[in-house]
Amino acid sequence: MSFEFANKYFLLLLVLLVPLAWVYWCWVWKRRRSIRFSDLGTALRVNRHWSRYQPHIPFALRLLVLALLIVAMARPRSGVTYEDISSEGIDIVLTVDVSSSMLAEDLKRGSSRLEVAKKVVADFISRRKHDRIGLVAFAAKAITRCPPTLDYRILDSQLGQLRIGSIEDGTAIGVAVASSANRLRNSKAKSRVIVLLTDGMNNRGEIDPLTAARVAEAQGLKVYTIGVGTRGMAPVPVKDAFGRTRYQKMQVEIDEEVLRGIASMTGGKYYRATDAKELQDIYQQIDTLERTKIEVREYKRFRELFALFLFPALGVFVLDLFLGGTRFRTIP
Repeated sequence: MSFEFANKYFLLLLVLLVPLAWVYWCWVWKRRRSIRFSDLGTALRVNRHWSRYQPHIPFALRLLVLALLIVAMARPRSGVTYEDISSEGIDIVLTVDVSSSMLAEDLKRGSSRLEVAKKVVADFISRRKHDRIGLVAFAAKAITRCPPTLDYRILDSQLGQLRIGSIEDGTAIGVAVASSANRLRNSKAKSRVIVLLTDGMNNRGEIDPLTAARVAEAQGLKVYTIGVGTRGMAPVPVKDAFGRTRYQKMQVEIDEEVLRGIASMTGGKYYRATDAKELQDIYQQIDTLERTKIEVREYKRFRELFALFLFPALGVFVLDLFLGGTRFRTIP
């Protein structure tokens, strides 16, 4: 909702009311008038403090009428903006690994891989405006947390609820790709993209990753794959018998050959992130690559508000005429 004046230059006429009021002050307000009374008793009874200002009320009313008429001529109006968006659009499914290995704290000190990934993915979502985006979480199986949607608030809410342990443990990359592809099966968008993030090797699921990639390729989908984790050993927090947290070094094993094959087969690209900064840069690159030209035409529907000033001006004018013939009637 917006407010504006269609003929805003008429508002400059309001400035003329200032010298008009000044002239009145100098030539009328300060002039003392006298009248002869045979008996001052009546005059003294009505000579109250407030009665000094009564003769000037008609002028104030006329000044108010002029001000209201000027504002009405400026055509105040309120408008609602509409956007007509012409875009071929992109449908994107963000596929995130939530297996137990995502607990490793090698991308950023004090934060698990999943925590870092959620922040980076949230930033990626915030930079998209007119694309439908969905969310798939996977471990031993894949679960759609949010189908492709333009309601990014729901998408952000579902992303924030991703938890390690919410799905049976394991890494089913093939199932994740197939499930994500299924979510884009009926999409009419010109470009359909899967961004898959994982830190492990395919060890669960009935679908081979490369077989799932062929399915995605047949549907015309592009898959970007991201392997996250340092090279070598990574610290993983574990609880001891007394419930205390300690860190255990675990070997980082990412099946880069398979991830590279999925990306290559579908026309995507494979990335490797060994820290939080690299992961953020990767999503920014994908954000830059997957853009379509969007034409936005803006429309405004206005509601004229001049009547809100015009009718009060007429009302004040009629009041002035009435009072001028009764209470403020002048003596010839």
